[in-house]
Amino acid sequence: MEQLLNQISSFFHWFEHEIFTVGETIITYGSVARLLFILIITYVVSRVLQNALRRFASYRKSMAQSSVYALTRITHYVVMLIGFLVAVSSVGIDLTKFAIFASALGIGVGFGLQNLISNFTAGIMLLFEKTLKVGDFVELESGVTGEVKEINIRSTIITTNDNIDIIVPNSEFVSGRVTNWTMRDTYRRIHVPFGVAYGTDKELVRKAVLEAAERVPHTLQDGTHKPPQVWFVEFGDSSLNFELVAWLKPEAVNRPGAVKAAFLWEIHTSLEEYKIEVPFPQRDLHIRSWSEHAVMPHSRASTRGLQKQQELEQQQEADATAEPSADPEQRPENDAAKDL
Repeated sequence: MEQLLNQISSFFHWFEHEIFTVGETIITYGSVARLLFILIITYVVSRVLQNALRRFASYRKSMAQSSVYALTRITHYVVMLIGFLVAVSSVGIDLTKFAIFASALGIGVGFGLQNLISNFTAGIMLLFEKTLKVGDFVELESGVTGEVKEINIRSTIITTNDNIDIIVPNSEFVSGRVTNWTMRDTYRRIHVPFGVAYGTDKELVRKAVLEAAERVPHTLQDGTHKPPQVWFVEFGDSSLNFELVAWLKPEAVNRPGAVKAAFLWEIHTSLEEYKIEVPFPQRDLHIRSWSEHAVMPHSRASTRGLQKQQELEQQQEADATAEPSADPEQRPENDAAKDL
């Protein structure tokens, strides 16, 4: 029994062995263990407080999820800072001397880790300003689009529609231009450009494209916003350029690629049903002089082919006003309309 007590006494005496000295403070194995123990307890307390805040917010439906996230992150930073100061004080280091050392260290850190400090400050600003929240769908100046998943100390995690996680430094959200698609409202309007051949009846185009918009499940048709519209926007080089303008349902706002593909699919289907030609780039050739006797045999064949092409185009223009020929039940399936 006495031997066991001696072993225990020697074990605790080992904690008093000196490791190094900071000024007048002696750092021992026991002080290091006490420092680590306090930091671990601080982290556990921080996690408990964060879980308590989340449970409290779940009972209060009026609190937004983004506000809860910002509150929990700020609570974590504050608790860890207090715990760190308490742990340092328990070792025996004078906090006033530590403040002087920290200020001197801060100058060096300011030069060597300027980007890290900038990203940390930007992250705190984002949490307080709430211009960027978890769950927002954003588009960066670099062209990256996705949903905000986490706002951390140094960076923000954005998940694209292809389920790719992109880590963006927080400073990019403060210094660069960011388009937040869902900052205050989740209703957005989309512009889908398309073109038809010259000579096409505009009213027929409008009828065909509005029918296409009605078939797309992403189109908002609850009466709170304007119904889909077709705008004639430009006389193009080879086409009459239009835009389908439609309001989207909230769940479709963060899927711009799939939504645009769904509208284009249905627009092309309707244009084919109404025999409306989708043009391709072309140029008119004006011949100043012509001699029929100077035309080679193969050139005469080419001329006859050109005449047949012109007759075919005239026939297509005559059929442009016809009723849709395709059976609605036999339309090709629109995969993009289901990609939500």
